[in-house]
Amino acid sequence: MGEGDGDLVFKALADATRRALLDALFVADGQTVTALAERFPTMTRFGVMKHLGILESASLVVTLRRGRTKLHFLNPVPIAQIADRWISKYAAPFAGALVDLDQQASGHRAESRS
Repeated sequence: MGEGDGDLVFKALADATRRALLDALFVADGQTVTALAERFPTMTRFGVMKHLGILESASLVVTLRRGRTKLHFLNPVPIAQIADRWISKYAAPFAGALVDLDQQASGHRAESRS
């Protein structure tokens, strides 16, 4: 994933509607625009299509045509790449510190039982 690709993913994830679309595809993958639009009664079908286009541009959604039907599928790879690149490296020091604290607390509990 290049830097520009990561920017597209972050921009796509910045919108609550697009995150809700991804959540809907996580629950039931391979949905049509019509099925997805039913989840957003205040939004037009065109609005849903626009959001799906942004998600496709960021490779978060892939589509498959089956005859006249276009199905949308969640692609979790870019999110995993973001997690690996940005979240895990910052979380690792904190996780290590928590493990150390837990071990220290366990040691103190064991000492107090003796």
